Amino acid sequence: MLLIQGSSAQAVTSGGTKGNFFAMFLAGSLGVTLAIYVSGNVSGEEGEVWGHVNPAFSLPMCLLGRLPWAKFLIYSLVQLLSAFCASGVTYALYYDALQNYTGGTLTVAGPKEMASIFATYPAPYLSLSNGFLDQWGLLILAITLSMGANCGLPINPAQDLGPRLFTYIAGWGPEVFSAGNGWWWVPVVGPLVGAALGTATHQLLAARTILRTQPSQNLPCAQQEASDSGSPAATQLQESKLRL
Repeated sequence: MLLIQGSSAQAVTSGGTKGNFFAMFLAGSLGVTLAIYVSGNVSGEEGEVWGHVNPAFSLPMCLLGRLPWAKFLIYSLVQLLSAFCASGVTYALYYDALQNYTGGTLTVAGPKEMASIFATYPAPYLSLSNGFLDQWGLLILAITLSMGANCGLPINPAQDLGPRLFTYIAGWGPEVFSAGNGWWWVPVVGPLVGAALGTATHQLLAARTILRTQPSQNLPCAQQEASDSGSPAATQLQESKLRL
């Protein structure tokens, strides 16, 4: 989170002269990679590593029985706190740059807004329903494709809510929750709904695959049994049973 927010703050406050979208994407990728390496060393079970860094992946792990439900609450709270603390560090490191760029006025909207460095906000034309569809629709696809490979997910509810709570306290005020017609719940609830639906989709596809492969797997056994029943030894054994 610190790398993601720091690269964004660097690019925005410098007017793009000391950072760009490529640098922000690179920093985000590096941040996720570091999180995997750090949490991977303390993961007790396969697939649990992503439970450490994203509630939207902790939930499917719980639904599949790979992660205890008690850990879901613990992980989610820790992830939320980590994102909150990362926002505080970013704010402290870039305090002078933020004040210089905004003129001391912290706003959520407008040409000099800086709230989007910490959390997501919709475009003026984007409705809540369309934004919600975007959040859970992408998660359905991501979960369905990545579940079998234990891959990670880019959409993180804690990554949005934690920084939003910090900006509320740091001076942006209640507008961080009211902006975009109350947009704040969409990146929190949407990924969780998408994760649950994606898990169900994955399980249905996996069940269909198993049903399709079972007949072909049982065919050699059936052929072997038929061949054995036609052998001289099998015929002699059957005749002996009939005599008894």
